[in-house]
Amino acid sequence: MKFICSKQSLYDALVNVSKAVSERSTLPSLEGIKFYLKDSLLEMTGYNLEMGIRTVISVRSDDKGSCIINAKLFSEMIKKMPADEVLIDVSESYQVTISGGVTKFNMFAASAEDYPELPEKDSETKIPISQPVLKEMITQTKFAVAVTEDKPILKGELFDIENGTLTMVAIDGYRMAVRYEPVKYAENIKFVVPSKTLSEIQGLLSDNDEDVVNIHPSRKHIIFEIGGYMVYSRLLEGDFHPYKSAIPNSSNTDVVVDRKELISTLERAMLLINDRSPSPVRCYFENDHVKINCSTALGKISDEISADVAGPVIEIGFKCKYLLDPLKVIEDDKVTLKMGGSLLAMKIVPPEGDKYTYLVLPVRLPRE
Repeated sequence: MKFICSKQSLYDALVNVSKAVSERSTLPSLEGIKFYLKDSLLEMTGYNLEMGIRTVISVRSDDKGSCIINAKLFSEMIKKMPADEVLIDVSESYQVTISGGVTKFNMFAASAEDYPELPEKDSETKIPISQPVLKEMITQTKFAVAVTEDKPILKGELFDIENGTLTMVAIDGYRMAVRYEPVKYAENIKFVVPSKTLSEIQGLLSDNDEDVVNIHPSRKHIIFEIGGYMVYSRLLEGDFHPYKSAIPNSSNTDVVVDRKELISTLERAMLLINDRSPSPVRCYFENDHVKINCSTALGKISDEISADVAGPVIEIGFKCKYLLDPLKVIEDDKVTLKMGGSLLAMKIVPPEGDKYTYLVLPVRLPRE
């Protein structure tokens, strides 16, 4: 097969499709990208049996054929080509010639016969959602996905659609991130998408409000249709944590605080915290002030910011990072902290509306 195309469009597609290519696999074909050429369209597929990415680009050709080319080496060769256009020629013996200007590379390809097929859509379900909205939802929840294998289902995020609202949930056992958005989908449905898939999808989503991603969930797989890309992923199986019952319905002490001021205070405390000195931050809410203290082997800090405090005085301790993570992804100028007691989870919500809910578990404070 033989075709001419823009170096940049080919390289951009290679970079994105390569995100689904195995670095090491017992199936050598999965370490490459499958190319399928028919006339002026070149289809490119990367697949690691858990996630697949496919796209199609326009090329100049009246040829057809297919092959598998090593993703990493081919991408680097295309990147280094000096010309704006490249000529790719794959012989019947799978020798690849890459030409551009006076530069010529040679490498080997392989037959595409053994390349596994991507899952087919097995349902007509289609959930449209704005690309920047989904991008923001992933950004504002993925930090709370579990990283250990204790509960494999928690290595993904729950998509729960009910009564026209999409709720995305991530839990790692220490904190919970919940994000809500209205969607144009009338049915009730829920599924769990691996966090790794969502991270790759995040990189493909645009910031244009007019761009839409179509989500096609089925029983075991899901397909995200994003611009010119199709992202395929297996779904995680099992029962996700009952997140609704974990969210407190009431609180005793409510605090409205400037988000950036609280972040700055906590970041100063983080200077004294590391793996060897993992002391919690001690937060004291009283008389329209938040006092923050932290003492580690490296030193001590005592800090204070103003806030609107309603309810009984409360002293509560947190792992500093766990409190910082949700504050950093929220965009509101102020946040409301709701607490029921020094050993109960803190709830972080907007001052108005219900766009998000974050829960952070406290730690038991040592006596001073």
